[in-house]
Amino acid sequence: MNSTLACRVALLAIIGASLVPAHPANARKRSADPLKGILTARIHDSGFPLAHDTYNGMLAASDGRIYYVLCSESLDVAAQMYAYNPSTRAIRHLGDLTQACGEAGQKAIPQGKSHVNFVESGGKLYFATHVGYYSIIDGMEKIGVPPAGYKPYPGGHFLAYDLATGRFADLGIAPGGEGILTMNMDTRRGRLYGLTWPNGSFLRLDLRTGNLKNLGMHAQQGENGRGATYRTLCRSFAVDPNDGSVYFSNGDGAILRYRYDTDAIETLADEDLRKDYFGLYDPTSPGHMGYNWRQTVWYQPERAIYGVHGNSGYLFRFEPAHSRVEVLDRLTSLPSQRSGMFDQFSYGYLGFVLGPDGRTLHYLTGGPVYENGRRVKGKATTAMGESKGIEDLHLVTYDIPTRTYRDQGAIRLENGDRPAYVNSIAVGKDGTVYTLSRVRRHGKIVTDLISLPGPFRSRR
Repeated sequence: MNSTLACRVALLAIIGASLVPAHPANARKRSADPLKGILTARIHDSGFPLAHDTYNGMLAASDGRIYYVLCSESLDVAAQMYAYNPSTRAIRHLGDLTQACGEAGQKAIPQGKSHVNFVESGGKLYFATHVGYYSIIDGMEKIGVPPAGYKPYPGGHFLAYDLATGRFADLGIAPGGEGILTMNMDTRRGRLYGLTWPNGSFLRLDLRTGNLKNLGMHAQQGENGRGATYRTLCRSFAVDPNDGSVYFSNGDGAILRYRYDTDAIETLADEDLRKDYFGLYDPTSPGHMGYNWRQTVWYQPERAIYGVHGNSGYLFRFEPAHSRVEVLDRLTSLPSQRSGMFDQFSYGYLGFVLGPDGRTLHYLTGGPVYENGRRVKGKATTAMGESKGIEDLHLVTYDIPTRTYRDQGAIRLENGDRPAYVNSIAVGKDGTVYTLSRVRRHGKIVTDLISLPGPFRSRR
């Protein structure tokens, strides 16, 4: 090699090195051993033989107990609330939700669900009720048509449960006989916010005055619409405790903000959720979340919302101060990422929460199932929120400050079964992960509490 050529090669090497970007601070980091294997989950018996699929409905409270609701699709039996004590492994039945709403003996369609997570404030748990008895019309769930001798569903209630006395308080009822699908609380200002189903009316309840205000529909006619007026409703409100704003989305990808200072809702003009990475959707078509986010948490150190898009499983960060959505990582299981396909649950997964360390996201998400080397496929489409086939549930964690993703492994019940229809999560003070899953019991399928050692506990 002559000296002129050698100089050119050296110069190109220097230029090439300068073009390689430095490792960005926000890049994903992988652990050396990203997939740990099988996690075994213990099944707990709450003693409710009618328990049906439950969405959200959990909290690891400050007293160390795990509070949860088991739903019911029965026409005569309402959803039931329980508390699990990890130190004694005892489960206590706390109440019947129809009775808690003061509707016992009315022979109306019962309060069959709580579709929202509890929020703890001032020694009380705040939550809301929803309908669990449905009629299937055109393949879609609608509020159940009461048979002869029964009254229509009276509407979902905002409730409070006093941790010290064990008493329930009825705080208000949704208008128009609708359930309450989504709820969160501004604990600093004493306000509850709810979204009704199926129309999607935004409700604001001031606990100091008792004033309940309906701020209208912001997703066409919600899940009661047809064709151009149909939109899947948002399942998660994110509350900014600093200024009292409440953020939510709609199926078109708009990000909406309730403003505490004006007591009104506005649509953000300079940012939305219509991201190519999330996929392409027809918001007028049922059976998916469209461009809605699926679940969110508020992360105070950054004054930002961390959320997951349901169908694609992408984790994103939304910073309201700069009105910017930053897509971070695909938070699905490693097997799902490798398959390149969406997961089997049509709406995506709700089991997404910050752990007790205040920095680690915990996510319960599906993965593909293979038999004889081939992926087991389910339904191509569905008009409801349901599993389209067999799921292989995984626990995924994501450390926010270091941007470290880890698939902690697949989950199996202690009897060898795969958990199914998992859309809830709570993480105890010791790192134990709790959720609600379908289980086999006495020849029947019911939903009940299961627990597994989290990534920060020793595994037995």
